[in-house]
Amino acid sequence: MPTTALYRDDFYLSTCEAVVTAVHEGGAVELDQTCFYATSGGQPGDTGVFERADGSKIAVAVTRHGETKDIILHQLAEGEILPLVGEKLVLHIDWPRRYKLMRMHAACHLLSVVCAYPITGAAVGEDESRVDFDMSETIDKDQVTADLMRLVQENHPIYVQWITDEELIANPGIVKSKNVRPPVGMGRVSLVCIGENSSVDSQPCGGTHVSETQEVGAIHIAKIEKKGKENRRFRIRFGAPDASA
Repeated sequence: MPTTALYRDDFYLSTCEAVVTAVHEGGAVELDQTCFYATSGGQPGDTGVFERADGSKIAVAVTRHGETKDIILHQLAEGEILPLVGEKLVLHIDWPRRYKLMRMHAACHLLSVVCAYPITGAAVGEDESRVDFDMSETIDKDQVTADLMRLVQENHPIYVQWITDEELIANPGIVKSKNVRPPVGMGRVSLVCIGENSSVDSQPCGGTHVSETQEVGAIHIAKIEKKGKENRRFRIRFGAPDASA
């Protein structure tokens, strides 16, 4: 049955109560609602624990979608005891890991502002992320880093606005990805907006992000790789640039 994805409306929700609605062979658990983000759009799914009524913990190794986007499967770590259908649990995501992913995902959005080229691929990581652009131009990574840090330090708000599937279809230009279209069919699509009145950026995205750019912290472009005649891969890392790189 469908799972209510609480993270879609509150990126900072790190714990919640839920009821087990299904348990599958192999240790995948469905719940009536969850704060665990399911792997999608280049962002890894959440890990964490389920807390039972007796205080014991069940480790969650990864969270992913089922056959459809409204089915969310919490894959338990190997050897964990399965909860019972109907059992009430308290969910706790691995918050330090999630927060790093939120900061990184926001950084990827800022990079798409600095480098205004079609996106051909992306992957969000805890310590390094990559964004691929359809571009052939040579660009200085130190200048890109400086432009990114300017946006970070200006401390623009980051927030979500919801539009209908029909509004998205009618405005295809708001999609920056060249190869992947935002999923429709759930009735609404989230726009991640940066800046007052979306003055910095606005693009469809179902991932989780921090609420203001200064939360991203120090970031830099560690490397720009040539991946074909018209494709460049940018690698983003936390911290200041390494002077020896």
